[in-house]
Amino acid sequence: MENFVDLIGKIADMVWGIPLLVTLLFTHIFLTVRLRFIQRHIGKAIKLSVTKDELAQGDVSQFSALATSLAATIGTGNIVGVATAVAIGGPGAVFWAWLTGVFGIATKYGEALLSVKYRIKTSDGTMAGGPMYVLEHGLKEKYGLKVTGKVLGVLFALFTALAALGIGCMAQANSATGMINDVFGIDKNIIGIVLAALVAIVILGGIKNIAKVCDKLVPFMAVFYILGCIIILSMSYKTIPATIALIVKSAFTGQAATGGFAGATVMMAARFGVARGLFSNESGLGSAPIVSAAAQTRNPVRQALVASTGTFWDTVIVCAITGIVLVNTGVWNRGLEGGELTNAAFGTFGVIGKTILTIALITFVFSTILGWSYYADKAIEYLAGKKVAFAYKLCFIVFVYFGSIWSLDVVWKLSDIANGLMALPNLISLLLMSGVIVSETRKYLWEDNLDAISEGYIEVKK
Repeated sequence: MENFVDLIGKIADMVWGIPLLVTLLFTHIFLTVRLRFIQRHIGKAIKLSVTKDELAQGDVSQFSALATSLAATIGTGNIVGVATAVAIGGPGAVFWAWLTGVFGIATKYGEALLSVKYRIKTSDGTMAGGPMYVLEHGLKEKYGLKVTGKVLGVLFALFTALAALGIGCMAQANSATGMINDVFGIDKNIIGIVLAALVAIVILGGIKNIAKVCDKLVPFMAVFYILGCIIILSMSYKTIPATIALIVKSAFTGQAATGGFAGATVMMAARFGVARGLFSNESGLGSAPIVSAAAQTRNPVRQALVASTGTFWDTVIVCAITGIVLVNTGVWNRGLEGGELTNAAFGTFGVIGKTILTIALITFVFSTILGWSYYADKAIEYLAGKKVAFAYKLCFIVFVYFGSIWSLDVVWKLSDIANGLMALPNLISLLLMSGVIVSETRKYLWEDNLDAISEGYIEVKK
């Protein structure tokens, strides 16, 4: 078994190696340039995210779609993941994670735009979309690649369903259960049953029910966590300028060994900062566009702008403030690993810090499970239809319980592999369809036609 775990770990490291990270970063920069630095429209995008579009087709509001994607995106990676990057790459990793988030806004915009443009309306009147539909319909329409597009679409959907059971379900349940068990001493079996029941109540009601919960939960948990971090930073505000200076300096000079910290080169800071930034905001992964396709929006560009704010909130704000808290407390150089470093940093501020961390992690985990359940539901629906998707949903609920009580080292690694393999076909579609992204952006944004109703097709799937 130990050899198997080692093998899975090596495969995960290979999948998430330099080639994939470079491809992701290249896509971020490539789309940023082609879209004339779309990030400068972030103010307009935030305004659109809270604007209802009464004339649009879709299942949920633009804000609900954003909240659901943020629910899945803002998870343990925003807290523990950033701590892992700092523990290995030093303070400079925070800068590189932040920079990755800035460029990732363009990729999140592009994949959401394509998802809305190539979405379909199913026989029951609901919307379905995502990279699998972009690959199938987009590559066929633009390049005549009917078989290739279908195969890539099937692979993306398959890896999405597998990743959802791992990092979107079992791994999240395990994190929440461990935290609640440590803090309150409640038996893991009881926690698992309650968590599975809560998840069932929400996800069996479909996207509208999931969106309704995420509408309320996501703003609460994000504001609570950000304000909590601000309160913590206010307790040692005098050291904040020095902390920010250290983060920027370490990003370009590396960090010498100090205390229990082994030291980190510029390459280590960049590698782990970029990797955690990419993993945290999911730009390029292809997951968030699945829910963007359900949004009530009159044209692809409006929803693309709204979706792009997800990366802004997730990495540019949440991950950045987490990194500043971790470095500002001074515990980053004690040789602690991800979870230990997080606990030590927030624990520095006693009950206040521990309470903020506990509530944040529990809400982040629950929301992530809800968001990924929808991604998986649509992936299975694409592969095998609605009846099989419902059966998968029941299995998903059961796996929430098992994730609460099992040891999940292998699950994390398998999830990493599935996530990486999700990204590959999605990146292919983004690069091959970049001309469509630019064309739609010119039509609706650059020519000031954001209020125009899309003339794109929406077919009915029998």
